[in-house]
Amino acid sequence: MRLLDEDEGINPALSVVNLVDVFLVLVAALLIAIAQNPLNPFMAEDVTVIKNEGKENMEIIVKKGNKIESFKSDGKTGSGSGKKAGTAYEMADGSIIYVAE
Repeated sequence: MRLLDEDEGINPALSVVNLVDVFLVLVAALLIAIAQNPLNPFMAEDVTVIKNEGKENMEIIVKKGNKIESFKSDGKTGSGSGKKAGTAYEMADGSIIYVAE
């Protein structure tokens, strides 16, 4: 009956149980952080992320389904050909309305 009389203060198994609890909390926190990431590969939504908006090192990351594309700015103004497709109006509340022609 030596095990029943053993002092709980010197039982090494109790510290292992406490470590398991700590690691369970750590794993739960990491899973929550991964779930809230906008580029989470498990999300079904399409996402566009803009880094350093308006600066020379701006980067646009687009996620459509399982495909992720990254576009980096070289700091130069682009040019091309095309035609006018409509007009955009910025309202007083900051929203933008696009009117197609």
